[in-house]
Amino acid sequence: MTHVQSGPSATQLLAWLGADVVKLEAPSGDITRKQLRDLPDVDSLYFTMLNCNKRSITLNTKTERGKEILTELIRRSDVMVENFGPGAVDRMGFTWDRIKEINPRIVYASIKGFGDGPYTDFKAYEVVAQAMGGSMSTTGFEDGPPLATGAQIGDSGTGVHAVAGILAALYQREHTGRGQRVNVAMQHAVLNLCRVKLRDQQRLAHGPLAEYPNEDFGTEVPRSGNASGGGQPGWAVKCAPGGPNDYVYVIVQPVGWQPISELIGRPELAGDPEWATPEARLPKLSKMFQLIEEWSSTLPKWEVLERLNAHNIPCGPILSTKEIIEDESLAANEMVVRVPHPERGEFVTVGSPLKLSDSPVEVTGSPLLGEHNAEVYIGELGLGDEELRLLKSNGVI
Repeated sequence: MTHVQSGPSATQLLAWLGADVVKLEAPSGDITRKQLRDLPDVDSLYFTMLNCNKRSITLNTKTERGKEILTELIRRSDVMVENFGPGAVDRMGFTWDRIKEINPRIVYASIKGFGDGPYTDFKAYEVVAQAMGGSMSTTGFEDGPPLATGAQIGDSGTGVHAVAGILAALYQREHTGRGQRVNVAMQHAVLNLCRVKLRDQQRLAHGPLAEYPNEDFGTEVPRSGNASGGGQPGWAVKCAPGGPNDYVYVIVQPVGWQPISELIGRPELAGDPEWATPEARLPKLSKMFQLIEEWSSTLPKWEVLERLNAHNIPCGPILSTKEIIEDESLAANEMVVRVPHPERGEFVTVGSPLKLSDSPVEVTGSPLLGEHNAEVYIGELGLGDEELRLLKSNGVI
């Protein structure tokens, strides 16, 4: 019973891991079927890319017959997942106590914006979760506003956390025979992904953060641009011809300084006491990466990549969305896949990042709205053809 992104991302991963995922939608369908459409009257890419490998049934759970059918679905299922607003499923009459009474073995997973407390009833969106989970305050440059990341850490990031909880609950059920409740909040998942910034918040009590390029430090972790903020300094350096994604991200390990100094035409810096050690370079990280950029900006990013990799210097080009979708290695690894669709013909989507040796994944298209009503209601729940027709005419499905 999921919609939009956080819930569907979790259940799609479960489908790729081999679950038979039945997506229960209101008769009007998941709202994202119609959002951000690129083709008229065809399920949007927003929907298709989050609902592969699932079956779709429709059900109006506000009707009495709808509640009866939902009860039967719960009785037959191993896992129930929802990401409605707080209390929505309870108001349908399906509290956790009622659900485990119907099926004591079921794992009931919920994704919400926030945990219990003053934020519980706040409406949660991707960037709201980023804002309240620590991501935005620490993303961007110190002289600019807080920034959202393009990675959907609030929605899909929470979905991954939910999958971990669901799988753990299923495994524990093998020992106890009981299902359990799994709750994951978007704010909490973002915070988990921002733990290194809380590390640095505590380190601030003992003085400035030398690994950051910032000159001034207050009482909060500052935005530090593209600095790695970790044990090894890194930065995105410009490359030729200077387009918006003509950059390579470079990490300068202690062992890498000597070959870097030769590559940039400053071999004397390898032995210069002012530059030779990580401790000496730390106070002038901005100058160090400026020197590297003076070299890299004269070369295309792929050549910069080749030259740095020849010396085992950690680096990576900034890949645009166009470059990613056309990347042959990602296609070969089935991370960018082309999937047939009955209405749009074909679409490109992201494949499963989880690679299991005995469980290969074939990504199949997202279901049309209610495509599997007959298959589930007649074939599996045992309803008759005439009842199915009446359910449709009465607005139950």
